[in-house]
Amino acid sequence: QVQLVESGGGLVQAGGSLRLSCAASGRTFSSYAMGWFRQAPGKEREFVAAISSGGRTYYADSVKGRFTISRDNAKNTVYLQMNSLKPEDTAVYYCAAALAAYSVIYSGEYDYWGQGTQVTVSS
Repeated sequence: QVQLVESGGGLVQAGGSLRLSCAASGRTFSSYAMGWFRQAPGKEREFVAAISSGGRTYYADSVKGRFTISRDNAKNTVYLQMNSLKPEDTAVYYCAAALAAYSVIYSGEYDYWGQGTQVTVSS
């Protein structure tokens, strides 16, 4: 069992930055691919970024060049650095963990989810 706890959300003006953190329980964190997804009101949950157990990164086109995902296996933590934020980035951001994902961009591949953290970008 893996428990995920997100933090770092908040209210920021357009063009600003936030860093989200996701702390994971368990001793096998390094074996998991980790992903960030988001869900805006009235919309489906969508893929944002992911990082494999080996450190390979993946990004949605909408955030490429602005967001950076990273992981610190010693701290059992994955991060999402978000720069140049736009109002359309407003959503609840969820952290997820997958032990054996065929494709990290699909939410169904993930085994564990955090409770989410709200990110609001004002114009």
